[in-house]
Amino acid sequence: QVQLVESGGGSVQTDGSLRLSCAASGYSRHCMGWFRQVPGHGCELVSTISGDSSTFYSDSVKGRFTISHDKSKNTAYLQMNDLKPEDTAMYYCAGGGFPPLFCDEYWGQGTQVTVS
Repeated sequence: QVQLVESGGGSVQTDGSLRLSCAASGYSRHCMGWFRQVPGHGCELVSTISGDSSTFYSDSVKGRFTISHDKSKNTAYLQMNDLKPEDTAMYYCAGGGFPPLFCDEYWGQGTQVTVS
């Protein structure tokens, strides 16, 4: 059974930081990513990391967010710095699929990030 469990969301002030974690299990292809969605809008790819540690960032977060992983724990992290109100969204961890743009075969349930 595939599971992706996110943690680390919450509320923070502008210019603050948060770190999201995603613990994955049940699939073998190592590609993990973070997406975000605002109600009424489409899902936006934020960042991905592949098995060889290659990374991808959307232009909107480049230079502020850092994705990393601990392959021994099958866990990915998203360090979010210099947060802005426009980063407010539900953040979803995804895994499996094909890097860098399609690490989206499996999904977590999401964690809310609110920046004010």
